[in-house]
Amino acid sequence: MAELRVLLVDDEPLARKGLRQALARHPDAVVSGECRDGREAVEAIRAQRPHLVLLDVQMPELDGFGVLREVGAEHMPAVIFVTAFDTFAVKAFTVHAVDYLVKPFDDARFDEALARARQRLRAGEAAELGRRLADLLADAGPAPRPAEPPADRLLVRVGLRSVLVPVADIEWIEADDYCVTLHADGKAHVLRESLAALEGRLDPERFVRIHRSAIVNVECIQEVHRPSPTEQVVVLRSGQRLRVSRSRREHLERRLGRAR
Repeated sequence: MAELRVLLVDDEPLARKGLRQALARHPDAVVSGECRDGREAVEAIRAQRPHLVLLDVQMPELDGFGVLREVGAEHMPAVIFVTAFDTFAVKAFTVHAVDYLVKPFDDARFDEALARARQRLRAGEAAELGRRLADLLADAGPAPRPAEPPADRLLVRVGLRSVLVPVADIEWIEADDYCVTLHADGKAHVLRESLAALEGRLDPERFVRIHRSAIVNVECIQEVHRPSPTEQVVVLRSGQRLRVSRSRREHLERRLGRAR
């Protein structure tokens, strides 16, 4: 990699300045942009597609975990978390083999994290890094619920028209890059919104996420199968079969009620 494009995300100007200065000692590192909050970071990641993000964990409105949920772990570049968390929280990053810097950090620690990120990028470990971030998010739990009530209708574009899709009619939702596809009444509607963002607008009593790329309406689940000891599949009323990820199985079983 001739050039390492790095996005800096921190709500404190002095912190961003410190990251810039640390990167300036590395000739191959180029600052592709700076973001003051999580919302700016989501837009910059999608528009600039940097190789690496130095991501502050604690930010107002949308924090570092919120950025991951909005973009989607599978679409995130390599990440080095910058955090003032205590030892217990830092252990979570270590368990999932995700790089982090604890404020304040010295040059040696910064260089170590940057070298590890370079090595992973050269090895083409994008899919593996995405899996680690997804696992970290799963352990961190669901996104905080917004104050407003759950949506009962979703507005989607169909050609030159806009159509209102009743949420109650949605059987399941699948991630489709930076959009989602709503499967309702035998039709598929594309909505320009990430799966994580939409999940935060849905009623958690009715909808449950069973995979990083799928949400189902629990009222549409007809059967739960175990094809093997390590697999679990839900069968919907339409006959659609969807795999349940290992990290989501316990939550799904709690929602449905364990079989007696």
